[in-house]
Amino acid sequence: MPAYIISDVTVRDAEAFETYRTRAAASIALYDGHYLVRGGAIERLEGDWSPQAIVIVEFPDVERARAWYGSPEYAQALEVRDQALSRNLILVDGVSSTS
Repeated sequence: MPAYIISDVTVRDAEAFETYRTRAAASIALYDGHYLVRGGAIERLEGDWSPQAIVIVEFPDVERARAWYGSPEYAQALEVRDQALSRNLILVDGVSSTS
């Protein structure tokens, strides 16, 4: 069953963010993840949540998503994360294609 990493991102430093983004994208691909949403336009429909950028990455399953998050490849992106951005990050289970 697919799993999703969902991130609500605020960029702090554009140059550091590009470094983070490049490293993160390369590591995501190594763990069979792919972007579904990568910072497109946001329209608030209800509530008080006003994110600046949303990123959603799909992985084949929760185990693969966790492996990516704890990987040495992603650790290289994390080296610049705090300079590059602040965020809220969650991991959620998807639904099977037969649901």
